[in-house]
Amino acid sequence: MKKLTFIVAIMLLAIVLLSSCAQSQTPSDTGKTQNNAVIAQSGSSESTTDGGKVLVVYFSATGTTKAVAERIADYTGADLYEIQPKETYTSADLDWNDRNSRTTKEQKDRSCRPELGGEELNLDGYTTMFIGYPIWWGEEPRILDTFVEKYSFDGITCIPFCTSGGSGVGKSDRHLKENAGSGNWKSGKLLNGVSDDKLHSWIDSVR
Repeated sequence: MKKLTFIVAIMLLAIVLLSSCAQSQTPSDTGKTQNNAVIAQSGSSESTTDGGKVLVVYFSATGTTKAVAERIADYTGADLYEIQPKETYTSADLDWNDRNSRTTKEQKDRSCRPELGGEELNLDGYTTMFIGYPIWWGEEPRILDTFVEKYSFDGITCIPFCTSGGSGVGKSDRHLKENAGSGNWKSGKLLNGVSDDKLHSWIDSVR
């Protein structure tokens, strides 16, 4: 009789332990599902007040403009697109002291249009576009003119920003607006060494 009672007690204990393990697994599975949902949402563009998406487009030969573009995208939740030349600019190409360097020749010729590389850009659904570039010889790089002449910006608010070793925005924003021929273009902004607070304040003021 004692042996039978002992066996029954062991069976009851096993049932209790199995039930406890099953309950402890449920919150863990639920948490995993919630985390996946958050990750999926974090990769999407933040909507503007009119329901459109935000895009940050940039050209950066040395990485300076790229860094600012990534900060803007991070704050706005925007998608990023890099304007890439078909022929990459080398350090020799960027030598402004050399009269025969590639960029010197391009910037002297207002009609020059360097060929684009990279993937085609699909602007469907975007209503706000930040467009960044370095200032070369006081103006926008000619590849920016190639870019804005290639696409239609109808229904898109275009917000230029730039970085520079010494020059200001100059007429670069006006040149882009004229060459684009479409879009609602705002005044450009020089963003050299700007703090997060000032960057965010400017973004909020132009969106």
